[in-house]
Amino acid sequence: MAKSIGGNRGAFLDMIAYSEGTSKIPNSDDGYRVIVGSTINHPILMSSYENHPHIFEHISKTLASTAAGRYQLLAKYYDVYKVQLHLPNFSPESQDIIALQQIKECHALDDIDAGDILSAIHKCAHIWASLPGAGYGQHEQKTVDLLAAYHNAGGTEISA
Repeated sequence: MAKSIGGNRGAFLDMIAYSEGTSKIPNSDDGYRVIVGSTINHPILMSSYENHPHIFEHISKTLASTAAGRYQLLAKYYDVYKVQLHLPNFSPESQDIIALQQIKECHALDDIDAGDILSAIHKCAHIWASLPGAGYGQHEQKTVDLLAAYHNAGGTEISA
């Protein structure tokens, strides 16, 4: 569960962690310590929250990434957000703050607060490759599964 965020925003963050697969990794502090390429059977975890690990991990023959943390943030974005948001480290709280900033930049916070989760997912798809419609050539989750994860995390949705 998002460390310091509740309500629909916390549920949406939990849904992203579900979508990215980080919250399922054993001994990962609910995904906050996950380095890209981790699997349930082969977790790759950060040893410290002091900084983004900046590890360039080869995921396949054609794909490599520096993604890390619960929301799989790329190192180059962490470096910018750390300064912009005056963050002390890559702690769970800092990761939540960055993810919410990214959602804000997608103009999706109002949608989340109002319970218009389908709109928020659509607006955030270019940030998280696992969201439907992202188009990065990686596995995209099904909307129905994301909505179930969002509701299981306590999020509320507007009636269609």
